[in-house]
Amino acid sequence: MKENEEHMKVVRSRHAGACYGVERALSLVDEAAANARSEQGDTEPVHTLGPLIHNPQVVSELKEQGVEVAATVDEVKSGILVIRSHGVVPSLIEDAQDKGLRVFDATCPHVSKTHAAARELRESGHLVVIVGEPGHPEVEGIQAYAGDDALVAQSADDLPAELARDKVGVVAQTTQAKETLDAVVAALRERGIEPLVRNTICFATKQRQETARELAEQADVMLVVGGRNSGNTTRLAEICAPVCPRTYHVESPDELDPTWFEGAETVGITAGASTPENQIIAVEKALLAHGKQRPILEAGDEDA
Repeated sequence: MKENEEHMKVVRSRHAGACYGVERALSLVDEAAANARSEQGDTEPVHTLGPLIHNPQVVSELKEQGVEVAATVDEVKSGILVIRSHGVVPSLIEDAQDKGLRVFDATCPHVSKTHAAARELRESGHLVVIVGEPGHPEVEGIQAYAGDDALVAQSADDLPAELARDKVGVVAQTTQAKETLDAVVAALRERGIEPLVRNTICFATKQRQETARELAEQADVMLVVGGRNSGNTTRLAEICAPVCPRTYHVESPDELDPTWFEGAETVGITAGASTPENQIIAVEKALLAHGKQRPILEAGDEDA
């Protein structure tokens, strides 16, 4: 930082960083690793089925602790398999158990609620529309409960010209923006369809999006901390950019460019639900390394 930037104010969003589901997943991995160590000192393999969370630094740290990532159940020959926070197709858990693997299910409880909502809509005869990203692991898991004819729409434009039936139910990927869900529902209503909507966007996501937007409106520069492969973190950057053009999505403090902050009086920081506290603190410390002011954490920054 330059001398004239020493007194730049750094403000963290009231709701930022790892949510309950991510913290639970990390806790379950720690439990799995502890279970893998026998009293004789032997250690059985521990794998996560896909990245536990969409945060490359966390995945790298887990690898250093001996927790490997497996792309498929077939890759895991023995030991413990941890189901990622995004959830999986239920048949994969059955396959793992049939192989004799010990399964630790770290599926986020909010994702599990979405599975239940999708299954309920399917069983009641609805064509299920999933508002989310095609190919995302969470969406693939939801599809397994929603039925073979379920549709995935990342926007209203993704809806096909003709639907198989007018009895439609809607669920959402837990990290989707409410505006996207509303747009898809509005498009269905314009066709004369009154869908049964289950708003399955998790409260933590909603909090992070709303408070990030509020902070971006006050900031000269906005930093969004978290994995670039994290959908919810990317959406925070997308939400902030229109109201704060100097918005930057970073994974680590090494990416910070001093020119970003020239003339800035207030820098806002938010972070995705898959971003641990230590990664946010690392960015804050880098910003304040040459300054005299500590970060200002807005009142009520603890999650409900």
